[in-house]
Amino acid sequence: MADRFRGFLPVVVDVETGGFNAKTDALLEIAAVLLDFDDQGKLDRTETIRYHVKPFEGANMDPASLAVNGIDPDHPLRPAIEERDALQRVFREVRRAIREANCTRAILVGHNSAFDLAFLNEAIDRSSIKRNPFHPFSSFDTATLCGVAFGQTVLSRAVKAAGLEFDEGSAHSAAYDAEITADIFCQIVNRFQPIFEASL
Repeated sequence: MADRFRGFLPVVVDVETGGFNAKTDALLEIAAVLLDFDDQGKLDRTETIRYHVKPFEGANMDPASLAVNGIDPDHPLRPAIEERDALQRVFREVRRAIREANCTRAILVGHNSAFDLAFLNEAIDRSSIKRNPFHPFSSFDTATLCGVAFGQTVLSRAVKAAGLEFDEGSAHSAAYDAEITADIFCQIVNRFQPIFEASL
């Protein structure tokens, strides 16, 4: 893994939010999918870490965004935890994976990754977390990669173009979106693996 991505460990992250402004809008769900190479040298997902997150104090929540992701932040059965707690739990597992892969840092993989990275970085700042395992500004964007590999940038269309199934009913859950993004990222990496090996 360290050789394949120049010391970085790709970790697929998806967030569900209360809007599009990372500075003002609530982080409501976060999921991180860990990846590893199997015995045949194929990249695949191994573990999904997911948490419902309590909106930070004063957070904006746009009703239109909540209608899309189906989240009711005030539902009494929603098992949400504080933002700082959620990040620390995710980061603990990411750091473990970094050590096990002999990597130096994680790099966020996301579909339109700038969005997820912006919300992650703002939550880190709000929570005063000093040890961020992720690169603060670099990422792998699967919207771009899918445009190159499959001619599609919309996640659902790219997934279908890749020959995978997309469950519309499960979309806009952080865990599902992160897992399907991980699947398509792995497929692209695996397709390019012979080219990478030939360049060594």
